[in-house]
Amino acid sequence: MRVRTRVMSAVTATGALLALSGCGAADMTKQASPYANAAGAKTVTLSVQSWVGAQADVAVAEYLLKNELGYRVDKVQIDEVPAWDALSQGRVDAIMEDWGHPDQEQRYVKDKKTIVPGGDVGVTGHIGWYVPTYFAEKHPDVTNWKNLNKYADRFRTSESGDKGQLMDGSPSYVTNDKALVANLDLDFEVVFAGSEAAQITQIEQFAKQKKPFLTYWYKPQWLFEKVPMTEVRLPAYKEGCDADPAKIKCAYPHTPLQKYFNADFAKNGGKAAEFLRNFRWSEADQNEVSLLIADKKMSPDDAAKEWIDSNESKWRSWLPK
Repeated sequence: MRVRTRVMSAVTATGALLALSGCGAADMTKQASPYANAAGAKTVTLSVQSWVGAQADVAVAEYLLKNELGYRVDKVQIDEVPAWDALSQGRVDAIMEDWGHPDQEQRYVKDKKTIVPGGDVGVTGHIGWYVPTYFAEKHPDVTNWKNLNKYADRFRTSESGDKGQLMDGSPSYVTNDKALVANLDLDFEVVFAGSEAAQITQIEQFAKQKKPFLTYWYKPQWLFEKVPMTEVRLPAYKEGCDADPAKIKCAYPHTPLQKYFNADFAKNGGKAAEFLRNFRWSEADQNEVSLLIADKKMSPDDAAKEWIDSNESKWRSWLPK
């Protein structure tokens, strides 16, 4: 439940992605790929989620589909929930990284059976609240949510007014943060940076100045290598504690990230579908490619090639026999 979801514009939405206009509220399901469901065509259409980890998944999959299997690959950037609608309708063939959308799984996987699971990505995602480690080392009790109000004034910004700021990323992400702040009676205001890229920029600016900050963030994410952050312990997650979005008072779960395929593609997608089912890599692998894209400013294609050139023993096992 990305919840990311989960990570957008400037830095992460590189030129290799298909540029789409409009905001998260737009009905992106009407913007079909010119290749999706093209009868007899050796093409694959991948949904590109807006955070860089998912872009890394797609970049490596695309490179191998094109250069090892001879497919033409189209990419469409769609927000998380509309991506499920597009997948169900066959406007895209696969989502390479989903952080958990129970309502969509029930509707499309279990009821309509227009979408099928594509297997684990190989990465476990976790969303949480984080403070910079340099602040946590000086004030170790800040890592318990019960002590956050004690430090609220240290986290104030012009955007949060007289409350502490809890920085979130894109408003399009599924997030429990406003409910958590209210239900835990915290003296904080949720402020959206607007995108993963904008959030990263703000975190890096705070870190450069050694300022305290509290932010919604997630693992895996390459930024931890540049700005060490320590998680704030929220009330422990228990199965069902997030069933009612209005009453949530618990932490985010640890979520094995999943792939999902359009049902027709899963059945008739041939070697492409088999390859995408086999695609499975580690958090370290994903972070390596993400770092090249977002921090080193490499194109997704070049970043994918660099990883592929150094990891043949890993990706060879994904290719259809």
